[in-house]
Amino acid sequence: MDLCHVPATREKGWYLALMAPNVKGPNYAWLDPSRLYCHPQGLQDCVADLLQPFQGDAIDMVAGIDAMGFILGAAAAATLRKGFLAIRKAGHLCVQTVAQPYTDYSGREKLMEVRTDTISPGLRILLVDQWVETGGTMRAAIELVERLGGVVAGVAAICMENSEGGKWIQERYKRSHCVPPRLQPR
Repeated sequence: MDLCHVPATREKGWYLALMAPNVKGPNYAWLDPSRLYCHPQGLQDCVADLLQPFQGDAIDMVAGIDAMGFILGAAAAATLRKGFLAIRKAGHLCVQTVAQPYTDYSGREKLMEVRTDTISPGLRILLVDQWVETGGTMRAAIELVERLGGVVAGVAAICMENSEGGKWIQERYKRSHCVPPRLQPR
């Protein structure tokens, strides 16, 4: 699809056609949404679809997860007129942080961290990432927010797979994603 083309009728999820299939192998997600971010209307419609289930919900801040969650998270925060918090892989913040170990989608053990001076008890945070594959990264972000007394207002991602971790999130938190189940990998 042309990056300037906008369909005459824009059905929910029309922008998914902008994503490219994985050509690099099993260490990557099965679709790459980065081309979607280059399409102005596609990005706007994707963010609107992600935020739709949270219309009327109390959200105080949006947090995006390192690194591709920064794009969608910042766009969602701007749309909602809320602040944006970056939840980072360990070692990138020069302020006081709290860390949480996790296993990423490739099976590697890592640490996620967040600054300690932004989340106050009761603050309602919408967590955003590009993709929830195994759920490990998102679960670490959830645990960081809750450890600091924040409340997870919801979880939003372009795709939330039905992995064990994805199901754990779906059973516990209000969530939103754009890829219909019939298109998700088996």
